[in-house]
Amino acid sequence: MIGWIGAGLILGAYFLVSGGRVTGASPIYQWMNVVGAVGFVLYGWWHGAVATAALNLIWFLIGAVSLWRIWSGRRASASANGAAGRSRS
Repeated sequence: MIGWIGAGLILGAYFLVSGGRVTGASPIYQWMNVVGAVGFVLYGWWHGAVATAALNLIWFLIGAVSLWRIWSGRRASASANGAAGRSRS
């Protein structure tokens, strides 16, 4: 079941970005890929499909780094906006 959920999330994310509903830089796209990859890692490991597990571990890491960059970029932007607002007062 976890493999199907992982597949659905990754395919759903691809559908959304291919259809122009989200961008590759959107958190929802990255979260769908991260959670889907975790599902595939667990499924692959459980069934001894080491190549599948390894590929999806890398997929997970790419998505996690992307989420961190999105989060840190928003945090830096919010800090800059807050500093700009304070300097105008």
